[in-house]
Amino acid sequence: MRDAYHEELDSIGEGLVDMANRVGSALGRATSALLDADLQLAESVISTHAEVEDLQRDLDDRAVEVLARQQPVATDLRVVVTSLRMSADLERCSVLAQHVAKLARLRYPGKAVPQDLRSTVLEMSQLAQRLMAQAADVLVTRDLEAALQMEQDDDRIDELHRGIFQHLMDDRWHHGVETAVDVTLLGRYYERFADHAVSVARRMVFLVTGEHADGPATTPPATTT
Repeated sequence: MRDAYHEELDSIGEGLVDMANRVGSALGRATSALLDADLQLAESVISTHAEVEDLQRDLDDRAVEVLARQQPVATDLRVVVTSLRMSADLERCSVLAQHVAKLARLRYPGKAVPQDLRSTVLEMSQLAQRLMAQAADVLVTRDLEAALQMEQDDDRIDELHRGIFQHLMDDRWHHGVETAVDVTLLGRYYERFADHAVSVARRMVFLVTGEHADGPATTPPATTT
């Protein structure tokens, strides 16, 4: 019975890794659709959001079932409760990738991003995808040092996000209000995606240590229960 129980916990973790990989891929494809005005690719990202929703529902159902049947304590309880929160973070990332794809579809056959901001948007997307890949790796390795490092890696996205606003306020901006709104929203989508990836990593710190990453202790104790 205990072997089956721990297999259930492992399965929940594997489901989270699957979600993380899917949403990272979705953001990359949505960005390609956005920058290349690829309607077919945008539609594929929009339609696959339902698959992530199904994964989240299945994972949450299994987590609740473990709570009801096994009544876990200590670290096992943190695994289940934290997994529920992680799945919500990852589902939100799928929504944000879908928003990017929907903007690509809205502006098709045109492009929502002007040439002078393409490199900024592309870098934000690549950094957000990298953070999600790191979050997926942390889910597997439980590497707390890597989890904490992600917050510093997120600083570059925040810097790029601020750069978009500075660009919009420049007197040389000549792309109009509609495009200004588009790139403002895009900057927010990428920034929030990255924040959710970091949140997943922070939750892993709590899972392993019992301490929140912004609390007084962020290094793993000698033993965990």
